[in-house]
Amino acid sequence: MNRINNDERNKKRKKSKEKIKEEKRKPKRKAEKENVQIRKNKSAETRKTKEKNKRKAEENITQVKSKDKSKKKFSLLGFIFKLFLIIIIILGICGGIFYYKVQENGGGIRGALITILGLSTEEVENLDTINILLLGVSKDLDSTLTDTIIVCSYNPKSQSAYMLSIPRDTFIGNNKNSPKGTDKINSLYAKSPEKLLKKVSEITGIDLDYYMVINNTALIDIVNIIGSIDFEVPIDMDYDDPTQDLHIHLKKGMQKIDGEKAEQLLRFRHNNDGSSYPAEYGDNDFGRMKTQRAFITETLKQTLVIENITKAKAILNSVLANVETNMNIKEELFPYIPVAVEFDVNSIISEQLPGESQKLNDLWFFVHYKNETKKLVNELEGRISK
Repeated sequence: MNRINNDERNKKRKKSKEKIKEEKRKPKRKAEKENVQIRKNKSAETRKTKEKNKRKAEENITQVKSKDKSKKKFSLLGFIFKLFLIIIIILGICGGIFYYKVQENGGGIRGALITILGLSTEEVENLDTINILLLGVSKDLDSTLTDTIIVCSYNPKSQSAYMLSIPRDTFIGNNKNSPKGTDKINSLYAKSPEKLLKKVSEITGIDLDYYMVINNTALIDIVNIIGSIDFEVPIDMDYDDPTQDLHIHLKKGMQKIDGEKAEQLLRFRHNNDGSSYPAEYGDNDFGRMKTQRAFITETLKQTLVIENITKAKAILNSVLANVETNMNIKEELFPYIPVAVEFDVNSIISEQLPGESQKLNDLWFFVHYKNETKKLVNELEGRISK
């Protein structure tokens, strides 16, 4: 019995000890739990802090990049503005210098052209009368035909000029009883332009130093560059020549003449049925020469206008590419340009070599009148010298 009681007391004592131990462990476990929770809280706060710092860092980087872009954009705009400003200043200086030079050279279009062409006012003001033999040529199979022969004289001091047409069939032989096709003046071009120049000087008595051979392509190009020429075609023109690939079909009246029509107009002599210009206008070659002079005059009139100043380079390039001449164009022709632009084209005196058509040895020639030619030339030179 005593042993049972002792066992129960021992059990109670043991439980009491365990209870005491358990009570002692509770604060420790509670503290451990609190520490764990604190660590968890600290870890969460650390993560939040890191994420917040990361976001701030990213925001700072973005702001820096944005500022850099703004700086770069502002820097580029600033550079462009400065460059633009420099260009304006340079243009202003060049414009000022150019304006000063133009005014120094007399101002206006003349002063501008004198400046652009690198001339001097003294050089332009002291120009003499210039005489040029203008030759218009076209291709006929393998040969070259001289369709137009015109003496052009211009006096820059009096601002006057004349054109004197020479019929291409003008007789230049020594014997009218046995003439040949080579006795026509246009045959000389095949030998050399210089021979033709010399013969025209002998016939007219005009001192001719220069010739300009203009391919019909040049006139076509010039008319096309301008756009067209308003011109009154004198008659209906209907002619076909397959050997020359020449087809002329124009209606009478005022119309716009482009390059292709210009060639037809200038080469026309007669229709397929043999009819030609009326007698009062000038039959065949006479009418042809009159039309040529009228069209050249009208082309000059409509070319030498302020609206075409921007096309001047294209026109000049076309002329130079299609012109054969014994002139030094830059030195001998350019000085006349500033004065010529002020010339009134309507004042051009237009004439043709006096004479008549004659049939010699079954060939048609134009025989000029020597005395009338001398009289006409003296009159023309007297009129432009005033």
